[in-house]
Amino acid sequence: MSTEAPSLSRRRKTYGLIMQILMLGATWFTVALVVFLVLYVMIGGLPHITWEFLSTAPSYLTERIGILPDILNTVYIVLATLIFVLPLGVGAAIYLTEYATNRRVVVLIEYAAETLSGIPSIIYGLVGMLFFCQFLNMRTSLMAGALTLVIMNLPTIMRTTQESLKAVPQSYREGAFGLGAGKWRVIRTVVLPGCIDGIITGSILSVGRILGESAALLFTAGFAHAVNGLFRGLTSAGATLTVALYVYAKEQGEFEVAFGIAAILMLLTLIINLSATLVGKYFQKRKNA
Repeated sequence: MSTEAPSLSRRRKTYGLIMQILMLGATWFTVALVVFLVLYVMIGGLPHITWEFLSTAPSYLTERIGILPDILNTVYIVLATLIFVLPLGVGAAIYLTEYATNRRVVVLIEYAAETLSGIPSIIYGLVGMLFFCQFLNMRTSLMAGALTLVIMNLPTIMRTTQESLKAVPQSYREGAFGLGAGKWRVIRTVVLPGCIDGIITGSILSVGRILGESAALLFTAGFAHAVNGLFRGLTSAGATLTVALYVYAKEQGEFEVAFGIAAILMLLTLIINLSATLVGKYFQKRKNA
């Protein structure tokens, strides 16, 4: 027994050391992969970003390439999507968390939302084209693309809001009820201010997904490069930055332009993720203050 115990201890230490090395290697491999991807895109794209590139529309007569229409289309589709998805997602989360009493219905709706989040975006694009563009006669337009993105981002807003609502202590609700407040007043004045950080974080993450979506928009929003105002732009076909990246790289072979757009998208993604982190920390400090 005295000789077996040290041997078993050595094997455990060796096994633990091997697993620690493997996990450390996996961690550094992940970090290196992210750094390589960011640097590769930035080095290839930043030299091609100029003021003319950002502030002009493409002109095939002068062979000028600009992405101003694509930037505007991206802004339009983000605003239109958030206007629809925020009331729907937050309202659904409030109902499921605060009002719904039938647990089976809640589980069924949550399962449906999880299923929606796992459907490939190309299927959303096909359904959006058939329903919004053809059945509702919206044609290929930014509005059709925005409504398709509403369906895609609805589960994200719902789940983040639900988790934030559940994180609000029940004692807050009971205290408000004890003071004679009604159900909606408690939700409006006590619960929602306590979970506003989750709602904002979910919105920021949804913006990131909207910026990165291309497959669904190819079917529904099109890839026109025309400068339009907000209302005319929403009813017209238009390419977002991701769709423009695909068109320039795959259809036209303009890889320098594609790298420039990719660098802009990478910067926007980093800014969005940083904003989500800072917003979460800000509201966490306000809660703890």
